[in-house]
Amino acid sequence: MLKLPFVLLFTAMTFISWGVYGILLHEGQAHMGNSSLRSFVGVGIAYFLIAVLGAGSILGSSNEKGHWSVFGSLLSLLAGSVGALGALGVILALSFGGDPVYVMPLVFGGAPVINTLVTTWLSKTFDQIKPLFVIGMIFVGVGMIGVLMFKPRKEAVDKPVAVATEDPKTDAKASTDSDEKATAVSAESTTVTAPAKTKPFSLLGITASIIGAVVCWGSYGPFLHLGQMRMGGSRMRPFLCVGLAYFIIAVALPLLILAAQTDGGAYTFKGLAWSIAAGAAGAIGALGIILAFNYGGKPVFVMPLIFGFAPVINTLVSMGLAGKLSQISPIFAGSLGLVIGGAVMVLINAPKPKHGPAKAAPKPDPAPPVVDPKDTKPTTAPAEQPTPPLT
Repeated sequence: MLKLPFVLLFTAMTFISWGVYGILLHEGQAHMGNSSLRSFVGVGIAYFLIAVLGAGSILGSSNEKGHWSVFGSLLSLLAGSVGALGALGVILALSFGGDPVYVMPLVFGGAPVINTLVTTWLSKTFDQIKPLFVIGMIFVGVGMIGVLMFKPRKEAVDKPVAVATEDPKTDAKASTDSDEKATAVSAESTTVTAPAKTKPFSLLGITASIIGAVVCWGSYGPFLHLGQMRMGGSRMRPFLCVGLAYFIIAVALPLLILAAQTDGGAYTFKGLAWSIAAGAAGAIGALGIILAFNYGGKPVFVMPLIFGFAPVINTLVSMGLAGKLSQISPIFAGSLGLVIGGAVMVLINAPKPKHGPAKAAPKPDPAPPVVDPKDTKPTTAPAEQPTPPLT
């Protein structure tokens, strides 16, 4: 039964959570020396806590429908793997100098296109593609180019750092005077400004990382849906498998890599807390979709709402926190609108599987006539005997 208020509530929970995901992740990286692997570990920890421990406790305390199956578990693990690799793509895009204000809208705009294409390929419904579907894909592509070209520019010089210049007179006086006087004199020395250390910027690295995230996150939904079908429609079992995949790829492997080599970063409480919060936002968003479907929501309007509003939330929050809402150019806003509108058009006009009318079950053959042994005549006339051939 459709319960619209709950559907809208959980849909909003998803697009708000996913809208702040990149912002939280970017903050976590900044507090750990721009370390991509360390922030990745925080995301994996969050998924393990929510999708493994949380889903496991629900399965242990309730009789959820569905069952375990080997193939369903493998498909769900595959879904979790591409989901984790997609998160890594976002992290790398931010590490290469990308800003959440345009990284996340590009990912949210491209992922639905890949999702629809993968679903269409699996269901063999390419012949059902409509012109509006193609137009939507064109909108997404043109909008992505515009977002990258007209993204808000960062300030060329960050906050200045005071650097004291050497003054021979001051040094001579400081050598003869007491420590107190030397400190007072050195404070009067001339100062110059030097730019603070900035994060490296690589457009090629950002673009490649975004493409990787789009392909991986676009494949996540179809694989998870197949795994869910193979496990009798279970919700928590596939979610648990996703959490296990995140733990292996986003926690175990990065810890092994960091143990073998250093990446120049360092764990900090703030950095790990922000990264875990980002992972929690991603997991809560995935759970919101599940709950919206449980209350009768249909993908045809739930997913367009999510992928339509999440980029808007991301852009407004990101630029608002930076105090740069006035720097959003009309061309950037229009390009962002093309990405969002194109993604919504793709989702709404996605090819639908063919469901022909169900064939009626064949009628059973009529039962043979029943003859009462007490009667001398059968209940039906005897079959006509064939005419003997002429001799």
